[in-house]
Amino acid sequence: MRDAETILGLIRERGKRGLPLEKVYRLLFNRNLYLMAYGKIYRNAGAMTHGVTEETPDGMSLDKIDAIIEALRSERYQFLPARRVHIPKKNGKKRPLGMPVWSDKLVQEVIRLLLEAYYDVQFNDRSHGFRPERGCHSALREIYYQWGGTVWFIEGDISHGFEKLDHELLLKTLSEKIHDGKFINLMRELFDAGYMENWTVRFVRSKLW
Repeated sequence: MRDAETILGLIRERGKRGLPLEKVYRLLFNRNLYLMAYGKIYRNAGAMTHGVTEETPDGMSLDKIDAIIEALRSERYQFLPARRVHIPKKNGKKRPLGMPVWSDKLVQEVIRLLLEAYYDVQFNDRSHGFRPERGCHSALREIYYQWGGTVWFIEGDISHGFEKLDHELLLKTLSEKIHDGKFINLMRELFDAGYMENWTVRFVRSKLW
């Protein structure tokens, strides 16, 4: 069984060369990727906050990982709706936040590791948001050292951007470079899992509205 860093390194190299990814779904059977994912998220703030079940990282074990892998291998894994809560924003309003069950959170982190390894190396070097080793500080360093003649900055935001992402467009974009029907179907199931609010399960519409 290959270690996680080797797998991500190979995926990263294919991303750099612009080569498509194939047989991605079977990478979800690698226990080492789940161990890496667990190490990245179990200490996060909110990791112990449960979703629609009482499952938390406290029940984590290799047997649990193997059970998730077996469910994926037999294509029986099913994402549960996220538990929706509302957290305050700086402007006094609130924004919705989905809290997945722990197993789903772990699988999502493995998927994130794979997608980030492939796509991050293809992003523009001027992009700093939501990327490893990048953020406000790296953006400010670039401005300080390279943008000496800049006078104006324009700040913008897309209203309810994440709530209105077109799922079909996301799946089509993934399918352009990820040639694995099983993986794309899994992503569709993830997008369609919906959320629970006030004990009612709601499903997010996959088209813009």
